[in-house]
Amino acid sequence: MSAPLSATPWRRLPADLATAMRPHLPATVPAVAVAVTEATPAFATVTDEKFRRDVHTAVQVALDRFLDLVGTDEPALPPRIREVFVALGAAEAREDRGPEALLAALRMAARVLLRTASQSLARLRSVDTEELIDLSDAVSAYVAELAAASTDGYALQVREQAGEDRRRHLAELLLRGDGMADAVAAAAARIGWPELNTVVPVLLPLEQARDARFRFGADGLVVERGRDAVLVLRAGPRTTRAALSTALAGRWAVVGPALAWPQIPAAVRLAEQAAGLVDPHAGPVFVDDHLVSLTLRGEPGALAVLTERRLAPLHDLRPAQRDNLLVTLHSWLRHWGARAEISAELFVHPQTVSYRLKRLRDRYGGDLDDPAVRLELLVVLAGLFGTHPPQQDAGR
Repeated sequence: MSAPLSATPWRRLPADLATAMRPHLPATVPAVAVAVTEATPAFATVTDEKFRRDVHTAVQVALDRFLDLVGTDEPALPPRIREVFVALGAAEAREDRGPEALLAALRMAARVLLRTASQSLARLRSVDTEELIDLSDAVSAYVAELAAASTDGYALQVREQAGEDRRRHLAELLLRGDGMADAVAAAAARIGWPELNTVVPVLLPLEQARDARFRFGADGLVVERGRDAVLVLRAGPRTTRAALSTALAGRWAVVGPALAWPQIPAAVRLAEQAAGLVDPHAGPVFVDDHLVSLTLRGEPGALAVLTERRLAPLHDLRPAQRDNLLVTLHSWLRHWGARAEISAELFVHPQTVSYRLKRLRDRYGGDLDDPAVRLELLVVLAGLFGTHPPQQDAGR
C-alpha cells in the first residue's frame, strides 16, 4: 500500500536520486530550458537574450534545489530561492504576458524533470512502482510551489503597476497645474494621500528616477521627462531641509520651494531656473536660498514666493493696519532703523514709529535681525512700493 501523502513528499525520495542526477545537470539544465521555451508558444517567439538567460537561471536554481530536498523534510523554497520565481512572475507581468504562459512552462518543466529523474535512477538500478509514484508526488508538489511563487510575483507586479499608474496620473495632474480640486483630491486619495496641501518638487537626473521611487516610496511621485525627472513629495518629516540634505547628499538635485499643490508648476519652474544659477552636482541646491537672485533676474514666481512668505506674519491684520506696518517696515529697512528719518519720511510722530516697530517685532521676532531676511523683505517691499513708500498720516 502507498504511504499517505506528505507536505514534503521529497522526504521519501531515495538518496541515490541526487547522486544519479547531479553529474548530468550541465546537460540537463539547458535541455530543460530549451524544452520549456519551445513548448510554450508565448516564449518560443521571444528573441531577447536576457529572457533566455533568466529561464536558464531559473531552471538551474530549480533543479539544484530539488536535489537538495531529496530525503529531507525542508520546505520547498527558502526565501532566496522563492525570490527567483517571484521575480520571474513579476517579469511576465512587466512584459504584459498573462500568467498562463509561465504556468504552462512550469507544467512542461515538471514533465521533463520527472522523465529525467526516472531515467537517471534507471541507469543506476531497477526502479520499482512505489519509487516512481513517490517521485511523481514530489515533482508535482515541488513544481506547484514554483508556480505559487511565480503567480505571487505576477500578482504583486500587477498591483504595483496599477499603483504606479495611479501615482503617475496624480503627478501629471500636479505638474500640469490645471486639475480641478475635486479631481486632484480623488487622485490623491487613490494612492493613499487622504489630504494634499503643501508639496515639494525636486529636479533629478533621469538616471536617478528609479532610485527615487524606491528611496521615497509612498511619500513621493516621480515623473520622467525628456531630460530630467521630477520627484513630487508631500510635505512632512521627509521634506525638511535637514532630511532632504541627508537623503540627497552627493547627488545632483534641485529642491524647489514648498508650495500649495496648485502652485507646483511655478515651483518646478523656479527649480529649473535655480539649476542655471549654481552647480547642483556637489549636493542638493535649495531654491529657497536663491529666491532673491531669481527675483532680481526678473523671475516673477520667485517674487511671489518671497512675498507670500515674508508678509505671512501680517496676513491676519486689517488692510489699513497691514499697510501702515508695511510702509514703516520699508522705511525702517531703507534708513537702517533711524527713527527720526523714518518719522520725517512718513510724516508721522516718532512715537507712532516706535509703536509700529514694536508691533513688527511682535510679529517677526528675531527675523528682523537676520541680514538675509532683511534683504528679502526689502526686495519684497520694493516690489510693492517702488523706491519710496507712500506718505502716511499719524494714524496707527
